[in-house]
Amino acid sequence: LHTARSRNDQVALDLRLYLRDEVKNTITLVRALERVLVKVADKHMGLIMPGYTHLQRAQPVLLSHHMLAYVEMLERDASRLADTLKRIDVLPLGAGALAGTSLPIDRKAVASELGFASVASNSMDAVSDRDFALESVFVFALVMAHLSRLGEEIVLWSSQEFSFITLPDAYATGSSIMPQKKNPDIAELVRGKTGRAYGNLISLLTIVKGLPLAYNRDLQEDKPPVFDSVDTVQMSLGVLAEMMGKLKFNKARMYEAAAKGYSTATDVAEYLVRKGMPFREAHEVTGRIVAYGIMKHKELYELTLGEFRLHSKLFKSDVLGCLSAEDSVGSRNSEGGTSIKEVKKQIARLKRRLFK
Repeated sequence: LHTARSRNDQVALDLRLYLRDEVKNTITLVRALERVLVKVADKHMGLIMPGYTHLQRAQPVLLSHHMLAYVEMLERDASRLADTLKRIDVLPLGAGALAGTSLPIDRKAVASELGFASVASNSMDAVSDRDFALESVFVFALVMAHLSRLGEEIVLWSSQEFSFITLPDAYATGSSIMPQKKNPDIAELVRGKTGRAYGNLISLLTIVKGLPLAYNRDLQEDKPPVFDSVDTVQMSLGVLAEMMGKLKFNKARMYEAAAKGYSTATDVAEYLVRKGMPFREAHEVTGRIVAYGIMKHKELYELTLGEFRLHSKLFKSDVLGCLSAEDSVGSRNSEGGTSIKEVKKQIARLKRRLFK
Protein backbone atom coordinates (compact mmCIF):
# COMPACT_ATOMS: atom_id res chain seq x y z
CA LEU A 1 0.00 0.00 0.00
CA HIS A 2 2.96 2.30 0.51
CA THR A 3 4.17 1.86 -3.06
CA ALA A 4 4.50 5.12 -5.02
CA ARG A 5 3.13 7.08 -2.09
CA SER A 6 4.68 9.51 0.39
CA ARG A 7 3.35 11.06 3.54
CA ASN A 8 3.66 14.37 1.72
CA ASP A 9 1.22 13.69 -1.09
CA GLN A 10 -1.05 11.62 1.22
CA VAL A 11 -1.45 14.49 3.69
CA ALA A 12 -2.17 16.91 0.85
CA LEU A 13 -4.80 14.46 -0.43
CA ASP A 14 -6.46 14.10 2.97
CA LEU A 15 -6.76 17.86 3.44
CA ARG A 16 -8.30 18.21 0.00
CA LEU A 17 -10.79 15.41 0.67
CA TYR A 18 -11.74 17.00 3.99
CA LEU A 19 -12.23 20.47 2.54
CA ARG A 20 -14.10 19.17 -0.48
CA ASP A 21 -16.72 17.70 1.85
CA GLU A 22 -16.82 20.59 4.31
CA VAL A 23 -17.05 23.32 1.69
CA LYS A 24 -20.06 21.52 0.24
CA ASN A 25 -21.55 21.20 3.73
CA THR A 26 -21.00 24.90 4.32
CA ILE A 27 -22.74 25.78 1.05
CA THR A 28 -25.73 23.74 2.23
CA LEU A 29 -25.82 25.71 5.49
CA VAL A 30 -25.49 29.04 3.68
CA ARG A 31 -28.44 28.11 1.47
CA ALA A 32 -30.47 27.12 4.55
CA LEU A 33 -29.90 30.55 6.15
CA GLU A 34 -30.79 32.24 2.87
CA ARG A 35 -34.08 30.39 2.77
CA VAL A 36 -34.90 31.44 6.33
CA LEU A 37 -34.20 35.10 5.53
CA VAL A 38 -36.32 34.94 2.37
CA LYS A 39 -39.18 33.47 4.40
CA VAL A 40 -38.82 36.27 6.98
CA ALA A 41 -38.85 38.85 4.16
CA ASP A 42 -41.92 37.28 2.58
CA LYS A 43 -43.80 36.95 5.88
CA HIS A 44 -43.22 40.57 6.90
CA MET A 45 -43.80 42.21 3.52
CA GLY A 46 -44.96 45.79 4.08
CA LEU A 47 -43.29 46.24 7.48
CA ILE A 48 -41.51 49.60 7.35
CA MET A 49 -38.36 50.39 9.29
CA PRO A 50 -35.69 53.07 9.17
CA GLY A 51 -32.77 52.54 6.84
CA TYR A 52 -29.48 53.79 8.25
CA THR A 53 -26.25 55.36 7.13
CA HIS A 54 -23.57 56.07 9.75
CA LEU A 55 -26.06 54.43 12.17
CA GLN A 56 -28.22 57.56 11.76
CA ARG A 57 -31.75 57.27 10.44
CA ALA A 58 -31.62 57.96 6.72
CA GLN A 59 -34.66 56.84 4.70
CA PRO A 60 -37.60 54.47 5.27
CA VAL A 61 -37.14 50.98 3.88
CA LEU A 62 -38.96 47.68 4.09
CA LEU A 63 -37.72 45.16 6.64
CA SER A 64 -38.00 42.68 3.78
CA HIS A 65 -35.55 44.76 1.74
CA HIS A 66 -33.15 44.86 4.68
CA MET A 67 -33.29 41.08 5.11
CA LEU A 68 -32.72 40.49 1.42
CA ALA A 69 -29.53 42.54 1.55
CA TYR A 70 -28.08 39.77 3.72
CA VAL A 71 -29.36 37.16 1.28
CA GLU A 72 -27.35 38.91 -1.44
CA MET A 73 -24.22 38.70 0.72
CA LEU A 74 -24.84 35.02 1.30
CA GLU A 75 -25.46 34.48 -2.42
CA ARG A 76 -21.96 35.79 -3.10
CA ASP A 77 -20.58 33.62 -0.30
CA ALA A 78 -22.16 30.49 -1.77
CA SER A 79 -20.75 31.39 -5.19
CA ARG A 80 -17.27 31.92 -3.77
CA LEU A 81 -17.42 28.64 -1.84
CA ALA A 82 -18.47 26.78 -4.99
CA ASP A 83 -15.60 28.39 -6.88
CA THR A 84 -13.03 27.19 -4.31
CA LEU A 85 -14.03 23.62 -5.15
CA LYS A 86 -12.37 24.05 -8.54
CA ARG A 87 -8.98 24.48 -6.84
CA ILE A 88 -9.65 21.87 -4.15
CA ASP A 89 -10.70 19.22 -6.67
CA VAL A 90 -7.15 18.44 -7.86
CA LEU A 91 -5.47 15.11 -7.04
CA PRO A 92 -1.95 15.38 -5.53
CA LEU A 93 -1.37 11.60 -5.24
CA GLY A 94 1.48 10.34 -7.38
CA ALA A 95 3.65 13.34 -6.58
CA GLY A 96 5.52 11.24 -4.02
CA ALA A 97 7.73 13.18 -1.66
CA LEU A 98 8.30 15.89 -4.28
CA ALA A 99 9.70 14.43 -7.52
CA GLY A 100 7.08 11.92 -8.64
CA THR A 101 7.88 8.20 -9.00
CA SER A 102 9.64 5.86 -11.41
CA LEU A 103 6.91 3.24 -10.96
CA PRO A 104 4.23 2.77 -13.66
CA ILE A 105 1.22 4.41 -11.98
CA ASP A 106 -1.98 5.80 -13.50
CA ARG A 107 -2.79 9.06 -11.70
CA LYS A 108 -5.87 9.73 -13.79
CA ALA A 109 -7.33 6.37 -12.79
CA VAL A 110 -6.78 7.20 -9.12
CA ALA A 111 -8.35 10.63 -9.65
CA SER A 112 -11.39 8.96 -11.19
CA GLU A 113 -11.70 6.50 -8.30
CA LEU A 114 -11.52 9.29 -5.72
CA GLY A 115 -13.80 11.62 -7.66
CA PHE A 116 -11.24 14.31 -8.48
CA ALA A 117 -11.72 16.45 -11.57
CA SER A 118 -8.01 16.64 -12.46
CA VAL A 119 -4.50 15.77 -11.33
CA ALA A 120 -1.81 18.19 -10.15
CA SER A 121 0.49 19.14 -13.01
CA ASN A 122 3.69 19.66 -11.00
CA SER A 123 4.78 17.21 -8.31
CA MET A 124 6.67 19.81 -6.25
CA ASP A 125 3.69 22.13 -6.22
CA ALA A 126 1.33 19.23 -5.48
CA VAL A 127 2.89 18.47 -2.08
CA SER A 128 3.53 22.06 -1.04
CA ASP A 129 0.39 23.82 -2.31
CA ARG A 130 -1.92 25.08 0.42
CA ASP A 131 -3.57 27.81 -1.67
CA PHE A 132 -6.79 25.82 -1.67
CA ALA A 133 -6.80 25.79 2.14
CA LEU A 134 -6.01 29.50 2.33
CA GLU A 135 -8.74 30.30 -0.15
CA SER A 136 -11.27 28.22 1.79
CA VAL A 137 -10.33 29.80 5.12
CA PHE A 138 -10.58 33.26 3.54
CA VAL A 139 -14.08 32.57 2.24
CA PHE A 140 -15.08 31.16 5.64
CA ALA A 141 -13.80 34.39 7.21
CA LEU A 142 -15.81 36.47 4.74
CA VAL A 143 -18.95 34.46 5.51
CA MET A 144 -18.32 35.18 9.18
CA ALA A 145 -17.92 38.89 8.40
CA HIS A 146 -21.43 38.89 6.94
CA LEU A 147 -22.83 36.88 9.85
CA SER A 148 -21.14 39.27 12.27
CA ARG A 149 -22.86 42.24 10.63
CA LEU A 150 -26.20 40.48 11.00
CA GLY A 151 -25.36 39.58 14.59
CA GLU A 152 -24.51 43.19 15.37
CA GLU A 153 -27.88 44.34 14.06
CA ILE A 154 -29.66 41.75 16.19
CA VAL A 155 -27.76 43.08 19.22
CA LEU A 156 -28.78 46.65 18.38
CA TRP A 157 -32.38 45.86 17.49
CA SER A 158 -32.95 43.89 20.69
CA SER A 159 -31.73 46.77 22.89
CA GLN A 160 -34.27 48.93 24.70
CA GLU A 161 -32.99 51.92 22.75
CA PHE A 162 -34.14 50.31 19.49
CA SER A 163 -36.77 47.78 20.68
CA PHE A 164 -37.26 46.54 17.12
CA ILE A 165 -37.26 42.84 18.01
CA THR A 166 -37.90 40.41 20.83
CA LEU A 167 -35.45 37.54 21.03
CA PRO A 168 -36.68 34.01 21.77
CA ASP A 169 -35.66 32.97 25.28
CA ALA A 170 -33.66 30.06 23.87
CA TYR A 171 -31.28 32.50 22.16
CA ALA A 172 -30.76 34.92 25.05
CA THR A 173 -29.52 34.71 28.62
CA GLY A 174 -30.15 36.51 31.86
CA SER A 175 -27.68 38.29 34.08
CA SER A 176 -26.00 36.76 37.10
CA ILE A 177 -26.80 39.90 39.11
CA MET A 178 -29.43 41.97 37.23
CA PRO A 179 -32.79 40.16 37.16
CA GLN A 180 -34.30 42.31 34.38
CA LYS A 181 -31.63 41.56 31.78
CA LYS A 182 -32.16 39.60 28.55
CA ASN A 183 -28.83 39.47 26.80
CA PRO A 184 -28.42 38.63 23.07
CA ASP A 185 -25.66 36.12 23.73
CA ILE A 186 -25.99 34.07 20.55
CA ALA A 187 -25.70 37.12 18.29
CA GLU A 188 -22.78 38.38 20.36
CA LEU A 189 -20.99 35.03 20.16
CA VAL A 190 -21.34 34.94 16.38
CA ARG A 191 -19.91 38.45 16.28
CA GLY A 192 -17.08 37.46 18.61
CA LYS A 193 -16.22 34.21 16.84
CA THR A 194 -15.64 36.18 13.66
CA GLY A 195 -12.36 37.24 15.25
CA ARG A 196 -11.35 33.58 15.45
CA ALA A 197 -12.02 33.13 11.75
CA TYR A 198 -9.90 36.18 10.93
CA GLY A 199 -7.14 34.91 13.21
CA ASN A 200 -7.17 31.52 11.50
CA LEU A 201 -6.64 33.18 8.13
CA ILE A 202 -3.69 35.20 9.41
CA SER A 203 -2.25 32.08 11.09
CA LEU A 204 -2.37 30.09 7.88
CA LEU A 205 -0.93 32.93 5.81
CA THR A 206 1.91 33.24 8.31
CA ILE A 207 2.58 29.48 8.24
CA VAL A 208 3.10 29.39 4.46
CA LYS A 209 5.03 32.66 4.33
CA GLY A 210 8.60 32.08 3.18
CA LEU A 211 8.43 28.30 2.83
CA PRO A 212 10.97 27.02 0.28
CA LEU A 213 9.90 24.24 -2.07
CA ALA A 214 8.75 21.64 -1.50
CA TYR A 215 7.23 20.09 1.65
CA ASN A 216 8.18 21.49 5.07
CA ARG A 217 7.14 20.34 8.53
CA ASP A 218 5.64 23.79 9.10
CA LEU A 219 2.66 22.51 7.12
CA GLN A 220 1.75 20.28 10.05
CA GLU A 221 0.31 23.47 11.54
CA ASP A 222 -2.10 24.11 8.68
CA LYS A 223 -4.80 21.81 10.10
CA PRO A 224 -5.89 23.59 13.32
CA PRO A 225 -6.86 26.87 11.60
CA VAL A 226 -8.69 24.98 8.85
CA PHE A 227 -10.58 22.72 11.27
CA ASP A 228 -11.46 25.60 13.58
CA SER A 229 -12.70 27.77 10.72
CA VAL A 230 -14.95 24.98 9.46
CA ASP A 231 -16.39 24.39 12.92
CA THR A 232 -16.88 28.10 13.57
CA VAL A 233 -18.61 29.01 10.33
CA GLN A 234 -20.86 25.95 10.28
CA MET A 235 -21.95 26.40 13.88
CA SER A 236 -22.63 30.10 13.32
CA LEU A 237 -24.66 29.50 10.17
CA GLY A 238 -26.73 26.85 11.87
CA VAL A 239 -27.60 28.79 15.00
CA LEU A 240 -28.42 31.99 13.10
CA ALA A 241 -30.76 30.12 10.78
CA GLU A 242 -32.61 28.78 13.80
CA MET A 243 -32.77 32.15 15.57
CA MET A 244 -33.72 34.36 12.62
CA GLY A 245 -36.82 32.32 11.92
CA LYS A 246 -38.08 32.87 15.47
CA LEU A 247 -37.58 36.62 15.93
CA LYS A 248 -40.61 38.73 16.83
CA PHE A 249 -40.65 42.16 15.18
CA ASN A 250 -42.12 45.22 16.88
CA LYS A 251 -43.98 46.64 13.90
CA ALA A 252 -45.28 49.78 15.64
CA ARG A 253 -41.88 50.71 17.06
CA MET A 254 -40.10 50.14 13.75
CA TYR A 255 -42.63 52.26 11.87
CA GLU A 256 -42.40 55.06 14.44
CA ALA A 257 -38.62 55.13 14.07
CA ALA A 258 -38.94 55.16 10.27
CA ALA A 259 -41.51 57.97 10.19
CA LYS A 260 -39.72 60.39 12.50
CA GLY A 261 -36.45 62.23 12.14
CA TYR A 262 -37.23 63.92 8.82
CA SER A 263 -36.57 60.65 7.00
CA THR A 264 -38.51 61.74 3.91
CA ALA A 265 -36.38 64.85 3.33
CA THR A 266 -34.84 63.25 0.23
CA ASP A 267 -38.36 62.74 -1.14
CA VAL A 268 -39.03 66.47 -0.73
CA ALA A 269 -35.79 67.31 -2.57
CA GLU A 270 -36.69 64.89 -5.38
CA TYR A 271 -40.17 66.46 -5.56
CA LEU A 272 -38.53 69.82 -6.28
CA VAL A 273 -36.29 68.22 -8.90
CA ARG A 274 -39.35 66.85 -10.67
CA LYS A 275 -40.71 70.42 -10.62
CA GLY A 276 -37.61 71.61 -12.47
CA MET A 277 -35.28 72.73 -9.68
CA PRO A 278 -31.61 71.64 -9.91
CA PHE A 279 -30.83 69.04 -7.26
CA ARG A 280 -28.18 71.11 -5.51
CA GLU A 281 -30.67 73.92 -4.99
CA ALA A 282 -33.40 71.45 -4.02
CA HIS A 283 -31.08 69.95 -1.44
CA GLU A 284 -30.44 73.40 0.04
CA VAL A 285 -34.14 74.32 0.11
CA THR A 286 -35.06 71.04 1.78
CA GLY A 287 -32.33 71.59 4.35
CA ARG A 288 -33.95 74.90 5.25
CA ILE A 289 -37.34 73.20 5.55
CA VAL A 290 -35.87 70.61 7.93
CA ALA A 291 -34.31 73.37 10.01
CA TYR A 292 -37.70 75.14 10.06
CA GLY A 293 -39.38 71.90 11.21
CA ILE A 294 -36.86 71.45 14.00
CA MET A 295 -37.45 75.03 15.13
CA LYS A 296 -41.24 74.52 15.10
CA HIS A 297 -41.00 71.02 16.64
CA LYS A 298 -42.78 69.55 13.64
CA GLU A 299 -42.02 66.55 11.45
CA LEU A 300 -42.21 67.08 7.68
CA TYR A 301 -45.58 65.34 7.48
CA GLU A 302 -46.93 67.81 10.08
CA LEU A 303 -46.11 70.90 8.01
CA THR A 304 -48.85 72.63 6.03
CA LEU A 305 -48.68 73.47 2.35
CA GLY A 306 -48.37 77.12 3.35
CA GLU A 307 -45.30 76.34 5.42
CA PHE A 308 -43.69 74.52 2.49
CA ARG A 309 -44.43 77.46 0.21
CA LEU A 310 -42.55 79.77 2.59
CA HIS A 311 -39.43 78.12 1.16
CA SER A 312 -40.37 77.65 -2.50
CA LYS A 313 -43.35 78.55 -4.65
CA LEU A 314 -42.82 75.31 -6.59
CA PHE A 315 -44.60 73.41 -3.83
CA LYS A 316 -48.17 72.45 -4.69
CA SER A 317 -50.70 70.38 -2.80
CA ASP A 318 -49.25 67.15 -4.23
CA VAL A 319 -46.19 67.55 -2.02
CA LEU A 320 -48.35 66.36 0.85
CA GLY A 321 -48.48 62.97 -0.88
CA CYS A 322 -44.78 62.27 -0.56
CA LEU A 323 -44.18 62.91 3.13
CA SER A 324 -45.15 59.69 4.87
CA ALA A 325 -42.94 56.64 5.27
CA GLU A 326 -45.38 54.67 3.11
CA ASP A 327 -45.18 57.30 0.36
CA SER A 328 -41.40 57.21 0.47
CA VAL A 329 -41.11 53.44 0.32
CA GLY A 330 -43.76 53.16 -2.38
CA SER A 331 -41.93 55.59 -4.64
CA ARG A 332 -38.63 53.63 -4.66
CA ASN A 333 -39.47 51.68 -7.80
CA SER A 334 -36.02 51.70 -9.38
CA GLU A 335 -34.66 48.20 -10.02
CA GLY A 336 -33.46 46.75 -6.73
CA GLY A 337 -35.27 49.46 -4.76
CA THR A 338 -37.24 49.14 -1.54
CA SER A 339 -40.79 49.46 -2.89
CA ILE A 340 -43.10 46.52 -2.32
CA LYS A 341 -43.22 45.96 -6.07
CA GLU A 342 -39.44 45.68 -6.38
CA VAL A 343 -38.98 43.65 -3.20
CA LYS A 344 -41.58 41.15 -4.41
CA LYS A 345 -39.53 40.78 -7.60
CA GLN A 346 -36.41 40.11 -5.52
CA ILE A 347 -38.22 37.50 -3.43
CA ALA A 348 -39.65 35.78 -6.52
CA ARG A 349 -36.19 35.57 -8.09
CA LEU A 350 -34.65 34.15 -4.91
CA LYS A 351 -37.45 31.66 -4.43
CA ARG A 352 -36.87 30.30 -7.92
CA ARG A 353 -33.22 29.80 -7.06
CA LEU A 354 -33.44 28.58 -3.47
CA PHE A 355 -36.70 26.63 -3.27
CA LYS A 356 -36.34 24.28 -6.20
